[in-house]
Amino acid sequence: MATSFTVGTSPNLPLGPGFGRDVIRVGVIGYGYWGPNIVRNFQGHEKADVVAVCDKNPKSLARVRRAHPEVPVTSDQMEVLTSTQVDVVAVVTPVWTHFELAKLALENGKHVFVEKPFTCTAAQAEQLIELADRKNLKIMVDHTFLFTGAVKRIKQLVEDGTLGALYYYDSTRVNLGLFQHDCNVIWDLAPHDLSIMDYLIMTKPEAVVATGANHLNGHADVAFLTIYYPNNLIAHINVNWLSPVKVRTTLLGGEKKMLVWNDLEADEKVKVYDRGVQMLSGEAVYQQLVSYRTGDMWSPNIEQIEALKVEASYFIDCIRNNKRPFNDGEAGLRIVRMLEAADESLKQKGRVVKV
Repeated sequence: MATSFTVGTSPNLPLGPGFGRDVIRVGVIGYGYWGPNIVRNFQGHEKADVVAVCDKNPKSLARVRRAHPEVPVTSDQMEVLTSTQVDVVAVVTPVWTHFELAKLALENGKHVFVEKPFTCTAAQAEQLIELADRKNLKIMVDHTFLFTGAVKRIKQLVEDGTLGALYYYDSTRVNLGLFQHDCNVIWDLAPHDLSIMDYLIMTKPEAVVATGANHLNGHADVAFLTIYYPNNLIAHINVNWLSPVKVRTTLLGGEKKMLVWNDLEADEKVKVYDRGVQMLSGEAVYQQLVSYRTGDMWSPNIEQIEALKVEASYFIDCIRNNKRPFNDGEAGLRIVRMLEAADESLKQKGRVVKV
């Protein structure tokens, strides 16, 4: 049986719920695979308090009670969405539910934290962004990798010019499962890399090409994406639910240096190589020579802290101090647009689709 939580009255703050408040009150909808991590990190923050967890599965609610006996639970999502004791609603449910839940939360004056991908369509994302702006509420899309020590360090190396002008981004993100029943492997795994690229490259892509195949449940379980950017920058992403091994490796090539990020490495996740090539021109085309540069490899120090903990803390700070998150609804919309383009290209067996 669900345990209802007491509904009270919160101050009507013109800058949105939670602004200036000492403790931000969070309601979480969804306690499946990722929900326990969301609850743990918000509940562990000194300026946040999880005041309700909702899930329709009694077994999930039992898990909440065992892990967090102090947190009230309910099977009725409207209790969380309409309660005046909730400042933030965290939507940790399948993607096809994101729009309706986030829309109800915003309409009831709640800030929204939404698991990736943001929505099923760009039109849905645009509607939520407009609603949040009109009501002066925050949206944060859970692009967790942007808060890892590795990605933050890579961002620094890109911005300070260490790598030089970027040539390519090449990622392999494969494993055996977890099969999703409401989306294909692109929507499941590619948002990680698409959000990282959006964060690092800071340039709008021009077109997407996607190929793939489905073997088991009607959804593509193996796929390859190519994303074209201005200035001859290209990105390639390999996502796969049918790999016998788990691989999380990204190559980032630049004019000056090249970088390898292996997220499964315990130490030295990021390695920077002083290697490259250049053309030595001769008087004729056939006299042109390729010159190879091979220098040292070094591994920068990477901050070792749970990314979701950093992300939760950042969102709490944005609410308390009325700041717009960089991984906001607009960022989520950019990723959804690329996913939609990839879907269209996939259906047409690799046709180039403009973004």
